[in-house]
Amino acid sequence: MTKDFYIFRHGQSTYNVAGRTQGRTNDSVLTQLGQEQAVDIGKRLKNHGIELIVTSPLKRARQTAELANQSLHVNIVEDNRFIEVDVGCAEGLHYTEIKNKYKDIFDKLHAAIPDENICYPGGETKKQVRERVFSGLNYWADQANYQTIAISSHGIMLAQTLVALGEKYLDIPNGAILHITKENGIWHIQDWI
Repeated sequence: MTKDFYIFRHGQSTYNVAGRTQGRTNDSVLTQLGQEQAVDIGKRLKNHGIELIVTSPLKRARQTAELANQSLHVNIVEDNRFIEVDVGCAEGLHYTEIKNKYKDIFDKLHAAIPDENICYPGGETKKQVRERVFSGLNYWADQANYQTIAISSHGIMLAQTLVALGEKYLDIPNGAILHITKENGIWHIQDWI
């Protein structure tokens, strides 16, 4: 049996515009453009048979799920496994501040081949993100009540999903939707919607 997942990144947020690292902050909310992107996500998913939206508990992801749901009309549930990466002490800092204060860590995290076992003090590694996310994905894939699920989440979460499935690390734009499937216990990337 094949299970379909449509994972989308939240719409543009206030921290995206300000160039600040969001991580798990709950202060960042959708901008006007972000709200429009969220509505557009729902329109793009309308004919894909979505039965449930699972969302990160952070405001920007929850807002995106709710606005997308204007076209989908399904239940929304929160799952902490789809929360953004914990960036520890870099939380809320502008990218220039991070480069100055944590240059060595920043460079290793943003290298062509990033160090997956490094993180900002008090934070979470990309390897830990992948383990957490696939714990959630496998849980939802095993739910017999749902065939097709949408997930409202974050850029690093989506990027690490791709890495786990053998793709290169990408910067994921706001509003992007990745379609993946699980068939006979194996995950596959299908396409971008």
